[in-house]
Amino acid sequence: MHVPTLIEKKRDGGTLEPAEIDFLVAGLTDGTIPDAQWSALAMAIYFKGMTAGETWALTRAMRDSSSTLNYGTTPHPPVVDKHSTGGVGDKVSLILAPLLACDDLWVPMVSGRGLGITGGTLDKLESIPGFQVRLPESALLPQLQAIGVFMAGQTDTFCPADRRLYSLRDVTATVPSQPLIVASIMSKKLAENLDRLVLDVKFGHGAFMKTRAEAESLASAMIEVGKLAGVACTAQLNPMNEPLGHAVGHALEVKECLDVLQGAGPEDLIKITLDLAQAVSNQSREQLHRWLKDGTAHQKFLQFVEKQGGKAGDLPHLTTTIHRAPVCLEVPAPRSGVIETINADGIGRACLALGGGRSKVEDTIDYSVGFDQFAKCGQSIQTGQPLCRIHARTRTDADEASRKVNAAVSIR
Repeated sequence: MHVPTLIEKKRDGGTLEPAEIDFLVAGLTDGTIPDAQWSALAMAIYFKGMTAGETWALTRAMRDSSSTLNYGTTPHPPVVDKHSTGGVGDKVSLILAPLLACDDLWVPMVSGRGLGITGGTLDKLESIPGFQVRLPESALLPQLQAIGVFMAGQTDTFCPADRRLYSLRDVTATVPSQPLIVASIMSKKLAENLDRLVLDVKFGHGAFMKTRAEAESLASAMIEVGKLAGVACTAQLNPMNEPLGHAVGHALEVKECLDVLQGAGPEDLIKITLDLAQAVSNQSREQLHRWLKDGTAHQKFLQFVEKQGGKAGDLPHLTTTIHRAPVCLEVPAPRSGVIETINADGIGRACLALGGGRSKVEDTIDYSVGFDQFAKCGQSIQTGQPLCRIHARTRTDADEASRKVNAAVSIR
């Protein structure tokens, strides 16, 4: 097959055949199709979309680009997972995975890195010194058998096509493409050989799907793919018009997760975690909440950190010494009133500018930077009270971030 002809076919709105998609994914996986050509194809898909049949063919080909998780023939607990389409301050996975493992479920959470303005689960976890997100495939089943949970990136033999395409999408402005989102999410989840999956589909100015209608369309497409694969799949739609919780930035978000796992933390983060957990758990919402309150889920998180190379003793010092930003600056409210909006997109871009994300594949992340103590929409505030606190590498960076916060917050 001739790759430029296939790119041209999609560019002009044609429908790719399953065999053509298999060929393209195989070339993406083994590197015989250069990044430049797949980048062009991704842009063509972004503008022209894909049919339901094309989306399923792409998902299946990416799932089957190498091995899938194998749990053997021994009886085991239900295998469950959750996926979020991404948002600013969305750190739910770090709480949800150990919480579900308390229910004697297996949670094989294969996660990704940051895309666009959204932080990645793997990046957050790597702010914990020593934490290993690249686990050998031989270690995955033993860890599930021991503690019921792992959180890791794709191995070299797990959905390699998705790993390559994921990186290209991040730097070619094709992240919001619905078929590429569906194929990326569902190929990884189907490769986990799940029994149950819950999808957290975000919409709003801090999400890839800007409207509820777009989110409903995405959720429907993913549920359809799940059904074709025989997985019990549900979706929940959640707004992303302000940062989730009070923290944005890698180490700062891990700290906030630890607060929730120890019975504290922001109410909006607790609620969405329980909503999603309840969708795949065997337990009541009340029992799940008790495990957050009584420290059961926290102990599971500590086990999981230790299993993957981190040290539980480092966690209380994550933002105070290990990743302490040189400059810490409060942003005062310019006037009194009620906070009407906090533009999550603006806050996400401000975090990127501080160094808390990537603009190129090879960029490194500054785990210390970001925001905490963020006020919430609907909150009354007085002139001079802090809207949030900025953690920055330099005073110049902090001052610029302060201007972006003020531009993102509306007070009436």
